[in-house]
Amino acid sequence: MAAPRSLIGDQLGRLEAMKDEENAAEDDSPTAKRLKSERFPLTRWELVVFVCVFLVFSAGLLCVYFTMPAAEFGKVKLPRSISDLRMLKDHLAAYAKDYPAQFILGYCSTYIFMQTFMIPGTIFMSLLAGALFGVVRGLVLVVLNATAGASSCFFLSKLIGRPLVCRLWPEKLRFFQAEIGKRREKLLNYMLFLRITPSLPNLFINLASPIVDIPFHIFFLATLLGIIPASYITVRAGLALGDLKSVKDLYDFKTLSVLFLIGSVIMVPTLLKRKRIYE
Repeated sequence: MAAPRSLIGDQLGRLEAMKDEENAAEDDSPTAKRLKSERFPLTRWELVVFVCVFLVFSAGLLCVYFTMPAAEFGKVKLPRSISDLRMLKDHLAAYAKDYPAQFILGYCSTYIFMQTFMIPGTIFMSLLAGALFGVVRGLVLVVLNATAGASSCFFLSKLIGRPLVCRLWPEKLRFFQAEIGKRREKLLNYMLFLRITPSLPNLFINLASPIVDIPFHIFFLATLLGIIPASYITVRAGLALGDLKSVKDLYDFKTLSVLFLIGSVIMVPTLLKRKRIYE
């Protein structure tokens, strides 16, 4: 009986070895690799790059916070509602007046950090700028910070953003790429139109622009100039936080119509040129 048992054991061992080989082959197959990539869009290298960039920005932000004078009103948190923003404004008004340089440095660092890593809430930061600094200074502050943060997000996406955007917005990315291809000669006008109007989310524009080969100087100029109208509306609304009930009240039908009108005027040269070509 020992010999048959030995043969059975050998056969079982061979079957297990064959199964292990098949499993290894399946793991190395293109289909398995594709399924693994679909579960998480970033490769190991891209994830390491993202973590390193995030840690560098976080370290810089912490250094700024640790060098700021201590606040008497306790812990400060990012606002998530208009009521949170009113309370924060009351706490920070005296602090911003007593330590203007340190406060502006902390404000700018926070804004750029949030914009770079796509953290929601920059609209509350824009409202806060209007409430604390007024329309002119608040607008300058918001436009410069939003442009700097969008530029940081642009370069971060250039490094690791392609798989993420292709995974999250495949159809929108194809549409954007097709539209960019049609308007290469008047690309600045089209990018200004997108920045002024809510045709595409700013987050998507920041991430997708380097993927569809938009030159950085065009991206930078379109961002710097194109966000001025919407930023003005938001900053100006910060002067009357008491009357504001929700963020949705900022962009009603009338406001959106004005933004689309401004964007349409900017697109006129592009439309006229296309008309001449067809004629």
